[in-house]
Amino acid sequence: MQMTMFVMLPTILLSGFAFPYAGMPRVAQWVAEVLPMTHFLRLVRGVMLRGAGLLELWPDVVVLLAFTVVMMAVAIARFRKRLD
Repeated sequence: MQMTMFVMLPTILLSGFAFPYAGMPRVAQWVAEVLPMTHFLRLVRGVMLRGAGLLELWPDVVVLLAFTVVMMAVAIARFRKRLD
């Protein structure tokens, strides 16, 4: 429970949810590009505010799919079925 503050707080602060992405220092923007929530917020804002389609939002969709594939590969590699 205490570790969630170390994960969620930077994610919320750097994703553009609490502060505008364009107003962040360049280094913080680089860190924010690694976070999936940044891309998810761009997708949500694009759909809800602008009514954007997949053709406009495809770069963020590709990044989120890449995150999904990498995390699934890590989860599959670390999974070990035991009959202890």
